[in-house]
Amino acid sequence: MVMEKARDVLVIGGSRYFGKRLIARLLAAGDRVTVLNRGSSAPPAGVVHLIADRDDEDALRAAIGPRTFDVVVDQVCYTPRQAAIARRVLTGRTGRYVMTSTVEVYEYEDSPTLVSEAAVDPLAVSVDLELPWDDPEFLDAHYGEGKRQAEAVFAAEPEFPYAAVRVAHVLGGADDFTGRLDHYVDRIRTGTPIAVPRTNHPATYIHVDEIADFLFWTVGQDFTGPVNAASHGPLTTEDLCEAIAAHIPSGSVVFRTATEGETSPFSFARFYGMDNSRAAQLGYTFTRAREWLPEAVR
Repeated sequence: MVMEKARDVLVIGGSRYFGKRLIARLLAAGDRVTVLNRGSSAPPAGVVHLIADRDDEDALRAAIGPRTFDVVVDQVCYTPRQAAIARRVLTGRTGRYVMTSTVEVYEYEDSPTLVSEAAVDPLAVSVDLELPWDDPEFLDAHYGEGKRQAEAVFAAEPEFPYAAVRVAHVLGGADDFTGRLDHYVDRIRTGTPIAVPRTNHPATYIHVDEIADFLFWTVGQDFTGPVNAASHGPLTTEDLCEAIAAHIPSGSVVFRTATEGETSPFSFARFYGMDNSRAAQLGYTFTRAREWLPEAVR
């Protein structure tokens, strides 16, 4: 059997949730993995650990030094400023750059059907580096816009081969730090009303292990541009609550209509559904959300 050549992979961030699962898959495949973060958490054994604040271009350049990589996977690029720094530092240093993006780039695409990557063309997105991207409150309120503009920075340089993995809402894993499913568990257990918009739309999701698998697969591919990563089949808030209530027989599901700013996580006043056919055409087969939902909730 012919063994595939080990790859040199830099992961920026990746210290928790599906990032650490990606690193585990790369190591298991025999890849040489370098992890860069601010040093607040130690990476797993077997990786080279670089410490730098990615927002400090000089520090990032010094930390990377003369190293080159086959692939960079950027788990924590949230703004066009961060993207511009990464592109300047890593141009000529990597054969390919994979950015984890988000379904939130489609926040302005109020479509009743699944949206494809073409709905948001990074080359058509305006970039404003002067916005207060360093302000946590501004960044939190403009999460989708930050990701959109970051994609645009990479897309603007044709000599910088990049892919943007637009990740659906992620579920599963005991280490889910977001607290979004906990929100529903607590309310169903106590019978506390769950705030939802008047018209509550479904969304597409992906299991935490499946997005780690997809990112690992992407590392070994050569496609560029955006790609949607989502399991087949949208889920509603009611679907999530039904799956949770199956494990809490003494609980009850009570919904309360609320304004958009007060609604529960995973309840949407618009449809957040992604078409995953590009990934399928490239050769990746996603699972169906209803198949893994019960175990993810359990």
